[in-house]
Amino acid sequence: MITSLNDLFVRTLREDPADAFFPSHRWLVRAGYIRPVAPGIYSWMPLGLRVLRKIEDIVREEFDQMGAQEVRFPGLLPREPYQITGRWTEYGDNLFRLKDRKQADMLLGPTHEEMFTLMAKDVVQSYKDLPLTLYQIQTKYRDEARPRAGLLRGREFVMKDSYSFDMDDAGLRASYLAHREAYIRIFDRLGFDYRIVKADAGAMGGSASEEFLALAENGEDTFAYSPGGYAANVEAVTIPAPEPVDASDTPAAQVADTPDVPTIAALVALSNERYPRPDRPWEASDTLKNVVIKVRELDGSSYPLVIGVPGDREVDEKRLEVALAPAQFEPFTEADFAAYPELIPGYIGPVRGSEKVLGEGGSAGVKYLTDPRVVPGTRWVTGANEAGKHVYNLVAGRDFVSDGVLDTAEVRTGDPSPDGSGPLTLARGIEIGHIFQLGRKYAAALDLKVLDQNGKLVTVTMGSYGLGVSRAVAAIAESTADDKGLSWPREVAPYDVLVLATGKDQAIFDAARTLAEQLDAANVAVLLDDRKASPGVKFTDSEVLGIPTVVVLGRAFAAGNIEIRDRATGNIREVAYTAALSEILAEIQH
Repeated sequence: MITSLNDLFVRTLREDPADAFFPSHRWLVRAGYIRPVAPGIYSWMPLGLRVLRKIEDIVREEFDQMGAQEVRFPGLLPREPYQITGRWTEYGDNLFRLKDRKQADMLLGPTHEEMFTLMAKDVVQSYKDLPLTLYQIQTKYRDEARPRAGLLRGREFVMKDSYSFDMDDAGLRASYLAHREAYIRIFDRLGFDYRIVKADAGAMGGSASEEFLALAENGEDTFAYSPGGYAANVEAVTIPAPEPVDASDTPAAQVADTPDVPTIAALVALSNERYPRPDRPWEASDTLKNVVIKVRELDGSSYPLVIGVPGDREVDEKRLEVALAPAQFEPFTEADFAAYPELIPGYIGPVRGSEKVLGEGGSAGVKYLTDPRVVPGTRWVTGANEAGKHVYNLVAGRDFVSDGVLDTAEVRTGDPSPDGSGPLTLARGIEIGHIFQLGRKYAAALDLKVLDQNGKLVTVTMGSYGLGVSRAVAAIAESTADDKGLSWPREVAPYDVLVLATGKDQAIFDAARTLAEQLDAANVAVLLDDRKASPGVKFTDSEVLGIPTVVVLGRAFAAGNIEIRDRATGNIREVAYTAALSEILAEIQH
């Protein structure tokens, strides 16, 4: 069936939306694929829905081919299963909570591990029913704190989530690899340039976890990779601890006056001026920066946490968030410092339990954790826990110890790879898929057991596999759009061909419709622009809409020719109208 732009429910915009900072957000709205309803919530217009459905179809094809079976759960869910697994609390403010008219607690599903587990529990009875893979493509809800990237970070989004059920860990590994291969086929078909990286399991739990990241300059995720093949999301990078250092020749620690040095740079400058080293100048990496935050546990209790990191590094908030989960953290306020007067801003030193390394008084309730690089024998310049004073030659293990290690410092290009495969390089990407080996966390919590071959009840082991369908729409747009508009790969484009008629000669419009009918008869999805609009408007819209092949009937038609334009490359070639059908079909099938 031919779709005419005269009839299509769409309106392109000439100006960027005020809140659109990402190309995908800007062009999907301007081209009339989606319309904003509220922050992080969008309506799908006919064009956008066609792209979304195409991606869904690709996902279904690959999952049906691997033997998975499709189900569908409601978006509105009861609290009880999530209470049992602890995620009613763990999800925190990201969970949409509500009450029904009987005041029963409900939620809008952010993910459905609990529901899949309970469904399997109702049906699966023995080892004969396994292995099993179930999947759904459904809307999810998460109350994002900063829903400002269009479909890339929405509060309502479409996701494919699948779950594998196996008797043992060997079966789980096989299911995991089958999903991994299916994801590779899907993302290859969608035309992504992507990387598979080690990831943190987060609130999902489980052991092995990998993310599929589409490379993008505006990607919200940063990952690290090495020449030897190591690749991990920065949250999952584990810094290898150096070997302990022989500090037998290090002088005793000495407290010195360091007034007015609230920053590491100021401390280094003053140290080189007043307390120079005999061997080389002091550097930021010689200092130990002690950052204090407040940690809030799920039960509402809180405590100060001091984190010691090399002074040339910052604490990475995303790595910190992952390391502390499910607890959350918040900045240390002036009121907090007033409650802990021994913590002096700009001059905080190592603090452990009820002790301070230097100075009088204790630090009851304060926890002190250090970076993996702070190994025994390393010496530092750091705060003396006294205003206007720092301590030099403070040796880890000799002069202070911590309550443990916390690997939250920023990862940088040039850092050694954890597996020894070379220096790390940082890049950015958009998460389009995430796969987990969940193990028995949810099955144990919800009592999913089956009879094994010996008639013994065994807890099922599970895998969880998410793929962002609506996010994939935005990620494709992000990677293919240019300064003129969208540019869809043919696999997901809403139409294969846009036939565009210009001028005032009715014969041109009649020929355009005839060509569109021929393409339609050849099973080509065709959009016909036969509007009585100016050529400039039509050409601009053709670039904004991003249809891969644009066929123009205009001035050249007087000589019996048409133009075939490739949206992705910008190439334009002129062919005879009589050969148009075969030329277009050849281009589509190329």
